[in-house]
Amino acid sequence: MMTPDQVKDAAARLFEAERERRQIRLLSLDFPAATMDDAYRVQAALVKRKVASGLAIKGWKIGLTSKAMQSALAIDIPDSGVLFDDMFFDDGGTVPTGRFIQPRIEAEIAFVMKAPLKGPDVSIDDVLDATDYITPALEILDTRIERVNKETGKVRTFFDTISDNAANAGIVIGGRSAGPREADLRWIGAILSRNGEVEETGLGAGVLDHPAKGIVWLANRLHQYGMQISAGQVVLSGSFVRPVEARHGDDIVADFGPYGTISIAFAR
Repeated sequence: MMTPDQVKDAAARLFEAERERRQIRLLSLDFPAATMDDAYRVQAALVKRKVASGLAIKGWKIGLTSKAMQSALAIDIPDSGVLFDDMFFDDGGTVPTGRFIQPRIEAEIAFVMKAPLKGPDVSIDDVLDATDYITPALEILDTRIERVNKETGKVRTFFDTISDNAANAGIVIGGRSAGPREADLRWIGAILSRNGEVEETGLGAGVLDHPAKGIVWLANRLHQYGMQISAGQVVLSGSFVRPVEARHGDDIVADFGPYGTISIAFAR
């Protein structure tokens, strides 16, 4: 278990790395015995710093919902991070040059909550009852921690990713919203294109077999820490495509069929 000073130090490194738009060395190399609880303690300390800097919490993101991503980080459950007000970009907007370090894009379904959701025994029906509407979303991932350490060849672990606010960086919501029971969420899908070329496709069922299951997991996990999902918050339920690299000058479009199209551009 990490000491309070170690947790504070790791959070400070991440806070400064994001502010300076640079990547730091793998935290898992400096804290090889760190646990998942330690990772969420670092994330909580980072969130506290961000709130103290003037940012407001607007919701949550759920990640590592696919078998492929879990296997890459040697983990068998999802992870979560916190959405802040400075992460929201307009549909069709442009990300300024230098805003992110190594951005990647995922397509998913966002849940906008109308009622609080509190564990410990939350079900899919509870999630749907507490949801005001669902809407297409793009998540912008970024990492303030190197993906691979050049000296050792070691790659990021769950500790690095969770500590780094689950690689959370940005969100775009748009398209056509729908009531949570108006659509078969397992069959909502998207075609994700970069500069007019299809890069990824996927269906909601790729997220734990049902996008609401990630929110079930999140509400029940937050209960362990005396926390909950609040009314008015946005929850990104998890990507059903692999992340696509976003480079300078790229135009990213996600076509959700009957639920509309959303896009984001990256300045040159």
